[in-house]
Amino acid sequence: MAPKIRLTAEWVAAAMSGTMVSAGSTAEFSGVSVDTRTLRAGELYVGIRGDRFDGAEFAVAAIGAGAAGVVIPRGRSAAIRDAHVAVIEVDETTEALQSLAHATRKASGAKVVAITGSAGKTTTKEVTAEFLGTAYRVIRNRGNLNNHIGLPLSLMGLTARPDVAVVELGMNHAGEISTLVHIAEPDVRVWTNVGEAHLGFFESMDAIADAKAEILEGAAADAVLVANADDERVVSRAKTFAGRVTTFGVERAADVQAVDVVDRGVAGTRALVTTPKGSFSLSTPLVGRGNLANILAATAVGIHFDIPLSTMADEAASLKPAHHRGDVLSLARGVVVVDDSYNANPTATRRAIDVLRTSETAGRRIAVIGEMLELGDRAAALHEDVGRAAVAAGLDELVTVGGDSAQAMADAAIGAGMSRAHVRYFTTSDEAADAFDSFVRDGDLVLVKGSRGIRTDVVVERLKAEFA
Repeated sequence: MAPKIRLTAEWVAAAMSGTMVSAGSTAEFSGVSVDTRTLRAGELYVGIRGDRFDGAEFAVAAIGAGAAGVVIPRGRSAAIRDAHVAVIEVDETTEALQSLAHATRKASGAKVVAITGSAGKTTTKEVTAEFLGTAYRVIRNRGNLNNHIGLPLSLMGLTARPDVAVVELGMNHAGEISTLVHIAEPDVRVWTNVGEAHLGFFESMDAIADAKAEILEGAAADAVLVANADDERVVSRAKTFAGRVTTFGVERAADVQAVDVVDRGVAGTRALVTTPKGSFSLSTPLVGRGNLANILAATAVGIHFDIPLSTMADEAASLKPAHHRGDVLSLARGVVVVDDSYNANPTATRRAIDVLRTSETAGRRIAVIGEMLELGDRAAALHEDVGRAAVAAGLDELVTVGGDSAQAMADAAIGAGMSRAHVRYFTTSDEAADAFDSFVRDGDLVLVKGSRGIRTDVVVERLKAEFA
């Protein structure tokens, strides 16, 4: 194993195209931080500028917290250059952090797998990391640190020289994926899908697809793209990829395809998976066809890294969902909660509702759906579609939470035939939780889903307390 990459002040300054105005007394940094609240002694503090703060103003506080060095904009070091720590001045601190991460990625020699898409990024990342971790030393994004700051911080884990980094790339505006691809220089790129997430920032779904298609940029001939064969917008844009394309899918023919799919609701999914390396029987506790597609994408990556199909089948059988991303909670008195409260968009929400449709339950099928944010002018219409989907799935009760769009969802369900007595609307998750815990009966099956800003996790926590 090659030795760990040493983050010496000289190497860091060169990677950032910065000027070291004070060398300090520390030979090297133990890590990198952008937050004085979580900074650990010996780390390098990078004073990034945000919309509401200027990180350079906290450089003195970082030194007080034990930082071994600070990175600040040029001309800002006069007050701290006698602080006996390394002080590096740069043109722009966020770009400096990105340049350091890129230099670390290049020096590490690791392979990088980068995942983007409107839904399923985190689950695909986690499943891929689990599959590859059976044969390689793997790092992955911490949590969902997948933006222009979070990705560089995650890539700093490459100083330990693992074999593979599995990272997700997030975006809500055009140009952002392009920046992240430049930083990560992925060997394998995974594009899960195109959905309505962040539609409020784009003119159309095609515009979202074009922004996601930045994952294709800068690829060498030996690069690999794992693409969703079931998504026409992905397929059409993947044709421009400079490297090799491997497809995955359920509905259409694909290199890695699930056939004979058995939807078992909250019990998970079974399928036969066909691949260029042979076939295997898949049984997973992860719920829904969205998660099935995520596993297929991870399988395609695993095949590229020569992970045996039998190994991936074994791993898939014991997968656990990421927190608030499809957790199936078996509570007292036979109540089952599907906690999918981390985030939501219309496509993912309709898929989650379909899980209730295919689930066996002794009680009622109930959905608590929070407003889905960042949908722009189409918000009301998309929420109405979800309301009608709840009726089509045969749900017994629908609870909607949020503003006008959530009210539109409730109204659409009533318009589609659900009795007004079985549709409830609340403006906040706290209000819903106050009324809802006494409403749930023994044996009920409850889906809770919504955008983070609506905080539908409050409902989950109340149910867990009520049915402990």
